[in-house]
Amino acid sequence: MLLDMQDSVNSAVAILDRLMAFRSLPGQPNLDLIAYIRDYLAAAGIESFLSLDDTGSRANLHAWIGPAVDGGVVLNGHTDVVPVDGQAWTSDPFQLTRRDGRLYGRGSVDMKGFLACMLAAVPSFQAHALTRPVHLTFCYDEEIGGLGAPHLVAQMAVQGPRPAVAIVGEPTNFRIVSGHKGGFEMQTEILGLAGHASDPRKGVNAIVSAGRFVAKLESIAAQLAAEARDNSVFDPPYSTISVGTIQGGTARNVIAGHCVIDWELRPIPGEDGRAILSEIDRFAREELLPEMRATAPQASILTTEAAEVPGLDPAEAAAAVALISEITGINTSECVSFGTDAGHFCRAGISTAVFGPGSIERAHRPDEFIEERELAGCLGFLGALAAWLAR
Repeated sequence: MLLDMQDSVNSAVAILDRLMAFRSLPGQPNLDLIAYIRDYLAAAGIESFLSLDDTGSRANLHAWIGPAVDGGVVLNGHTDVVPVDGQAWTSDPFQLTRRDGRLYGRGSVDMKGFLACMLAAVPSFQAHALTRPVHLTFCYDEEIGGLGAPHLVAQMAVQGPRPAVAIVGEPTNFRIVSGHKGGFEMQTEILGLAGHASDPRKGVNAIVSAGRFVAKLESIAAQLAAEARDNSVFDPPYSTISVGTIQGGTARNVIAGHCVIDWELRPIPGEDGRAILSEIDRFAREELLPEMRATAPQASILTTEAAEVPGLDPAEAAAAVALISEITGINTSECVSFGTDAGHFCRAGISTAVFGPGSIERAHRPDEFIEERELAGCLGFLGALAAWLAR
């Protein structure tokens, strides 16, 4: 029997309350949260499958409801939330606070609200005689580069039927997102030669070298901006480079022997991001490093790729967009500046779009919230999806 909508919303709120209590920060274990989801599904008679990271401390979860046939729909969300350090919250960020129709807490909109709706919709999916399955998937470490999604997609390829489309439930205010930029999360470590600051000639200042490296990044970024594409669907309409952190040196009177730069490249779909990275690497190897080694032969520049986030190409999202449009009647789609795990599904040949409750503008901020009416809207969509899968 189908649940009343208010009963479904109450169920989603209760589940969100539980999910929010798990401090599932990026890079930290999430097995307690995954165990809760797994137990919830098991109580409904649903088997689930895990794919673990190399440490065994973080897991993705995959389950499906309906017949084990190809052609189903994936619902996807990430379990991790960004830290709250340095943010001025007016309530406990890891305890759901219900006030004036809003549900406050870290991850409420990004994106445990969608996870709660996925689980609260289980009775609805089970009540329909599905002819194609709905896949419920939960990923780890999306916030630091989508580290879990590739393992999830690989596990799905060998465990369970092959889905036709995927919907990533990031907050889009129920607008259909068909494209976003990719991302390369990079770190460059520069080793110079420390010494007494009274004679800078006898050392190689890693911070100064880092400054030149950053200047090169900015130069390439300016060139990319100058090559903005006319009528681009992306904003800004070009690939971007951004420097996030620089850490180096030990004291004011010591030549800095070590410096680390965290930076990122976000190429628009169709732009060869690897070629841009190669140009940056060429500058480091052929121009910057030889000058450093003229004084310190042991000097080094090491750039590592922490993660690659595939972009979402509107062409690859077409089938998923058509499905959401058919269910909702929304006949427009758009591109956004933030990244998601959608590209990982597209790489596996699963057409993917982004569509979910709430606004991304509330994410990563103090007093993050999702509205109860947005949960109701999401549950309504999932109920309509269940009916579509039963046709």
